[in-house]
Amino acid sequence: MSQSHPRHGLDELIHTPVRLSMVAALAAADSMDFRHLRGLIEVSDSLLSKHVTTLEAAGYIQVTKGYAGKRPRTWLSLTPTGRKAYENYIDVLRTITSQLDATGDSPPPDKPADQN
Repeated sequence: MSQSHPRHGLDELIHTPVRLSMVAALAAADSMDFRHLRGLIEVSDSLLSKHVTTLEAAGYIQVTKGYAGKRPRTWLSLTPTGRKAYENYIDVLRTITSQLDATGDSPPPDKPADQN
C-alpha cells in the first residue's frame, strides 16, 4: 500500500504535544531559559528534561549551560536541523488542513447533516 497521504510526512519526534509545544516556542526565539520554557508550556521540570534529552539527541535543539550571576542556568535553542524539521512539520500540517486531495482537486462537497 502506498503511503501518499501527507500525514506520513509528520515528524514523529515533533508530533507529541509537549515536543511540538517546545519546538514551536523555541522557533519564536533565538534561545530560551529552561525555566521560562517550562512555565510557558506548563510542564514539570522532569517532563521537560526528558523531552529536552530526546530532542537534543536528535540534533533538534542545542543545550547551553552557564550562569546568570551566581545562579546556574540552562538555555535551549533550535539547531538549523531542528528549525528545518519544524518548518517541514508545519508545511505538512498545512497540506493536511488545506482540504485538497493528492491530485490537487477540490474535495467532494460536504454530506448533508442527516447523512452523518
